[in-house]
Amino acid sequence: MVLKSLNLKAIVAATLLTVTFFSPFTANAQDSTDDSALLEALAEADSAAALALDRQLQALWGNSGSAAMDLLLKRSLDAIERGDMRQAVEHLTALTDHAPNFAYGWYQRARVYYLTERYGPAVADLERALFLNPNDYNAIFALGNVFEHFRDPERAYQSYLRAQAIHPHHGDVTSALERLKPAIVGKEL
Repeated sequence: MVLKSLNLKAIVAATLLTVTFFSPFTANAQDSTDDSALLEALAEADSAAALALDRQLQALWGNSGSAAMDLLLKRSLDAIERGDMRQAVEHLTALTDHAPNFAYGWYQRARVYYLTERYGPAVADLERALFLNPNDYNAIFALGNVFEHFRDPERAYQSYLRAQAIHPHHGDVTSALERLKPAIVGKEL
């Protein structure tokens, strides 16, 4: 009985060791830790696959790599959901102070600033987020929203086109492009 138990433990340990060593070598476009592969797959995906890839990218970009920073992000998102934008800004400011290279934190704070009509700080945070992650199609879309708010449809349209090039099935981007297209395309000669 003891011999069988030891043998079973050895088999389980060998299996876990094999999985640990050989799993990273079988990565593909669905590997949720490879953002360039996910982005490449997103650009070519149909709408159903794009939804899953978008979720993977958001999960990847929303992970700071630090439990403490992830907790600040969670608290800020909870505050946004409750409508407590002051608390959300406080948490996001702490997050961006302690994790200045975490693009998603800058994007989220820009979002809160935009929702509270603080457009200058929103643009500054979007610029920082896009400097850190130039492929964040949600941040590019948000920048387009700011341009549209300030009645600059040409720049908004260009932002939306840039976001669409990265995520062709982004519903909000598609709607924005359709809304602005008559005003922009009608000006071409």
